[in-house]
Amino acid sequence: MRRLLAVLFAMTLALMPSVTHAVQPDEIMADPAQEARARNLSRELRCMVCQNQSIDDSDAPLARDLRLLVRERIAAGLTDQQVMDFLVARYGEFVLLKPRVEGQTLMLWLIPPLVLFGGGIALWLGNRRRRERVAGGEVTALTLTPEEEARIEKLIAAEEPQKKPV
Repeated sequence: MRRLLAVLFAMTLALMPSVTHAVQPDEIMADPAQEARARNLSRELRCMVCQNQSIDDSDAPLARDLRLLVRERIAAGLTDQQVMDFLVARYGEFVLLKPRVEGQTLMLWLIPPLVLFGGGIALWLGNRRRRERVAGGEVTALTLTPEEEARIEKLIAAEEPQKKPV
């Protein structure tokens, strides 16, 4: 029992997502409030090398440069919005992990709900048509005519002598 628990514990630890951050000790700001702002901003910015990781989680040199740039701008007294605007102006909208809702990204935000809504309507219409066919008598129950039943009985009777063990 102890061995089983040890194995389950080891598997749980192996499968748990690791919560590691790539921020190096020399990057951390002296002011805890500014460091918290920098970490929050870093979680919203995409690593241009890794692409599906925030710069807070990435070990790439470019991510480090971006983290230092964010901290530099915060130390200079810029607001969070000004820092984000600066990075978007410099690197484009792709640097944001969560794109802004604007004219350029409107389709990006609207397509998933529209596809989901359209799929729901298609399923509802298909189900409705199927019910109408069943209620309208288009789909009939599979029943055998008396001739078919007699033929089946004849076939079964012809096979019965072959099934008897010798």
